[in-house]
Formats: sequence, C-alpha cells, structure tokens
Amino acid sequence: MRQMVRWLLVVASLCSASVLSAQVPAQPAEVTVTLGLSAAPLYGPWKFHIGDSPLDPKTGQPLWAEPDFDDSAWENVDLTPKGGSTDPTTGVAGYVPGWTTKGHPGYWGYAWYRMRVQVNLPLHQQLALAGPPDFDDAYQLFANGSLAGSFGGFGTHRPTVYYAQPAMFPVPDSGATQVIAFRFWMEPSTLLAAPETGGFHSPPVLGELGVVRLTYQSNWLAVIKDFSARALLILVFGLLALLAFSLILFDRFDSVYLWMGLLFLLTASQSFFAVISEWSLWLSIPESNLLFGVIVPLNNAAWVIVLWIWFGRGVFRRLPQLVAVLTALNIICSVLGNEVLVGLIAHSAAERFNHASVVLAVVLMCLLAWIVINGIRRQGLEGWLVLPVVLLSGFSTLLTIEPSLQVREVWFPFGVQFSLRAVTDLLISLVIGILLVRRLLRSLERQRQMALDVKQAQEVQQVILPEDRVILHGFEIESEYRPAREVGGDFFQIIPDEKDGSVLIVAGDVTGKGLKAGMLVALLVGAIRTAVRFTPNPAAILDELNQRLLGRHDALATCLALRIERDGSATLANAGHLPPYINGKPMEMEGSLPLGMVKQLECSIHHFQLAPKDRLLLLSDGVAEATDPDGQLFGFERVLELVRTQPSAARIAETAQAFGQEDDISVIAVTRIPAPALA
Repeated sequence: MRQMVRWLLVVASLCSASVLSAQVPAQPAEVTVTLGLSAAPLYGPWKFHIGDSPLDPKTGQPLWAEPDFDDSAWENVDLTPKGGSTDPTTGVAGYVPGWTTKGHPGYWGYAWYRMRVQVNLPLHQQLALAGPPDFDDAYQLFANGSLAGSFGGFGTHRPTVYYAQPAMFPVPDSGATQVIAFRFWMEPSTLLAAPETGGFHSPPVLGELGVVRLTYQSNWLAVIKDFSARALLILVFGLLALLAFSLILFDRFDSVYLWMGLLFLLTASQSFFAVISEWSLWLSIPESNLLFGVIVPLNNAAWVIVLWIWFGRGVFRRLPQLVAVLTALNIICSVLGNEVLVGLIAHSAAERFNHASVVLAVVLMCLLAWIVINGIRRQGLEGWLVLPVVLLSGFSTLLTIEPSLQVREVWFPFGVQFSLRAVTDLLISLVIGILLVRRLLRSLERQRQMALDVKQAQEVQQVILPEDRVILHGFEIESEYRPAREVGGDFFQIIPDEKDGSVLIVAGDVTGKGLKAGMLVALLVGAIRTAVRFTPNPAAILDELNQRLLGRHDALATCLALRIERDGSATLANAGHLPPYINGKPMEMEGSLPLGMVKQLECSIHHFQLAPKDRLLLLSDGVAEATDPDGQLFGFERVLELVRTQPSAARIAETAQAFGQEDDISVIAVTRIPAPALA
C-alpha cells in the first residue's frame, strides 16, 4: 500500500511540476519547488555554457560549480519537452534535443548546466536526485559546489563514457537553496552516432530520497524493457547456431551449416554486447564501438557467404576473396570512423571514414541482393522466401550504421516496444528455421539415395568377385575380401582358360576408398574381362589397364597379373603391387610404377615354376597397414611370421582385421594340387 501511495505522489508531483514549469518566466533567478513525500523533474530553465570551468586556485574545485558564481550571462535552456516529442531513433516520448540543435552544431567536449532551486523540504527528509535517463555522454553532479556523484569515469584526462543509464545521488543537506550543476562531456563520435546530440535529452528529478528511488527504479525498468527483445534474440540465435552446428553431423560435406552457425553466433554476440552495454558498465562506448566495428561487418559478410553457398556458388567464383577485402576495409573504416583510437585522426577525417564504411556496407548489401536475385532465378521458392528478409535486414543495418537518416526504428503498439531490428531479426530466425528444416529434409533424402547407391555398388562388387574357394585344373584357389568401407578399392579376378587348362589371376588396389574407388574397380574389372578376350599375356593385360587409367584425375592403381599353366609354369607381371609369397617366402622382384602414372608402362616380369603342393599367396597392402589403437602397424615382419605358418586366406584376413583394419584387405592363396589328390 505504501508503495502505491508513493507512486501516486510521484505522478501528482510530475504533473504539478509540469504546470509550474510552464508558468515560469523566461529568465528566472531561481526555481522554487515545494516537496513533501514527492519529487519533481527539473525542467528549468537551466543556465548553459560550452567549455570547461577553470579551477579555483585555493580549493582546486571547478569555479562554475560554486554556489555564488555569476552565471547571468550564460544561455538559458529549457528541458521541457514539446508536446508529442519523441526520440527520432528510439521513439521514446518526452525527448529533448541536445545542444547541437541550440546554437552549437558540431560541438563536442565539455559543457555546463547550472540551476538554482529553492527547496521546501520537511524536516528529517533526505534529498536526492535521479540523473537523467537519456543524455550524452558522461556527467558530474555538483550540489552547492560539492561533488555529489558522476556517471562515467572522470579520473583521467579524457573521461570514460558509457551508454546512458539511470543513476541516483543523495544530495547533502546544505540549506533551502540548492545550486545544481552538471558538468557534461560528449565524445566526438557521438556526433556521428545520432542526431540532435549533446547534454540533456531528459530532465533530472529532484525530491525526497524514497520517491526518487522509485523514479530511479522505474527508469531502470524502462531500460530493461527496451532491451528485453535483444536479450531474447541472444537465446534465439544461440539456439539457431547450435542447430546449424548440429546439422553438420547429418551432412559433413555441406559447408553452409558451418557458415550459418558462425553467422548466428555473430548475431547472438552482437545482441549480447548491445545488452551488456545498455544494462551494465562492463563496456565503455569506445570498447563497444570497437566490438561492433568488427562484429557488424563480419556479420554482413557472413550473410553474403551463407547465401552464396546456399544458392550453389553459381555467381562469381572469386566472391569470397572480394568479400574478405571489402570486410577488412569496412572494419578499418568503422573503427577509425567511430574514433575508437582516440586522437589518431582528426574528427573531420573520422567523418570521411564513417561515410566510407557506410558505402562499403551498401556494396555488401548490393552483393547480397544480387546473390538472392540469382537464387530466385535458379531455385525459385527459396530465393523468394529469403528476399524480403534480406531487404529488411539490409535496411535495418543501414539505419544502424547511418543514424543521420533519422528514420524511426521503434514503435509502441499496445504499449509494447517493437524495434525494426528486433522484428527483422525475428523474421530472419523464422525464415531461416523453415529453410534449415527444408534443407535438412532434402539432405537426408540425398543421403538416403546415396546410401542406396552405395548398397547397389556393394552388391555389384560382390557379383564381380569370384567364389571364396574354387578348384581349377589342378589348382586350389582360396580368396578372401574385406573392404574397409561398404565399397572397397581392392579387386581381383580369377579367369580359367578351358582351352589349355591355364588360369589367369589379376589382383590390384586402386587409390582411395569408398564409392569413387568402387567405380574405378568396376572400370578395371570390365577392362580385364575385355583384355583377356584378345591376349593371355599378363604384361599386355597390365598395359591395357594402364591405358584405361591415363588422363583420369587421381586414378592410380597397383596391380599384378599372374598366368599359371597347367604344368605349373607361371608368368607374373607386376605394376607396383606387393610381390607374392611362395611357400612362406617373399618373391624377389624388381620395383615398378603403378598403373595410370606414365604412358609407357614398364612392369616387372618374373617367370617361375609351381611344383606340386607349392603355395602362392597374393596380399594387398591392407594386411601390412593394419594399425592397432596405439598406432602400431602390423608390418611386414608380422606378415612374414603369419604366412610361414601356411594359414588359410580367411585366417590371414581375420588376423589383420582383428589387429586394426585401416584399408581394404584382400588375400588370394593358390595351391598346386598333386595328381593323386586330383584323382
């Protein structure tokens, strides 16, 4: 109940003070305010003077703060807002233009306001003053010559300024007449950041401590409400960033998800730093200008790259390099234009850099519109969905970087604040959410189709592989194939010749793994089957395979071709493949280049004889390259120990796979069967 009474008193006192102010003559000597449990806004008139006060040589205090200082020659300033006046950018009612519209255009630096107030306050009541909620950029408050408080840092040669926030200061009890003096400082960059700048944009409130505290709390509630939408956007875009990054797990090859995640992080961080700057004193205005001077250009650039990737990189392949250059220039111009590096350049030069940053931002927005228009031509619906959001976002960004356009950005339908930027960002989140879901569904469908293609390729590869165990014309041939993925890059063919009882074995390993390797395998198997129809010569067969691979990008393969006659005589041609093992010992052969490297293939040729019960092993490098969890290779020494025990092909493959398979594993074991065993 007591709180409600205090609120009613505040409202009544504000209304009475407005009437009182309207009846004050043009140049009064002082203003009389009768206070009970109430407070009154100090509309004025105030005495005003640009520049800074000299110091009293005795006390070291500013002379312009002294109660007896003669300010009669100073200008008169009335802080009573005109009916229906609103902030030209935020739309907040009760806005008072600053000193740049009252005879001091382009002025920045120090300025003073003074006012004599006759206070009739009941005994035992504490007097307090609520600082103006809207002002530029920092101030010190003096009451009867004594420093009562400040907003901003005044401990250095150049004050530290922050975004305007409510403040409250107890006023010492020093008599009925109070001389209130404000020493203001405005940054040069503020001239570029907003129109009608300088000093007060709303009046301070003087009154009883408890009532002033309520005014102070009310001002803070207004600030929190004004930026609550930005705080919500931090959560919205943070979740969108998490969603975009998580979609990488579903489609690692679509880089748009990574870029969108970065874009949403930049947007969320932009809102985060804006809220932090308005709700706390953690970031000064120069620090905020530095952050926004980097984040805003990066955000605009990320939009261009995201949509460029989204619509298929169909326009201007060198666009990322162009965007990088424009963004770097934009960051430099923004930082210099906002005079973050104090004193580095003159204010007139900073204005030119600020205009240059606007031009660069417009160029990026034009690139963005061009990409979307091309996207409409190529994809239709998605481009039309993006176009209005991009236009709104571009217009909102332009208002942010060029406030001199004086376009209203904030509306209050039904008493709730809606800013153009917040509406635009929420529209962006809605449209992007729809597009992300649509793109994800298309990506999942594409992956399902790719999985089906891989399965079909795997089935085809199984069809073209020979049986695990066959007996042909006095030879027992075992084979084992274990791909590292669904589709492997190892291949082999066992082709008997019914005319003379010989058998041809071709085994190889193409570079790479997966579907691409499987397609090369299909090509080579088809080439083997074709070549065998025209020649039984192993070297000629390898030469034909070499010709098939020449000129194809990254199409290389190691391969050997072995022809064994019915009497056990054998001819082996090798092109970079591992030499076979005969009866547990590696066969001595000269090295040679793989297929697909040179036009004139020079494979190594070896002639030998397989006696009855001799066993020949053909291995791919996947056996020796098996790697355990500690990174240790299976190696050729273990391979040699393994083959000396004359295990089956399946046992060799199983041992290497259990050790730690890294590559495709294929094993072919050829044993010449003695004549009695055949019978």
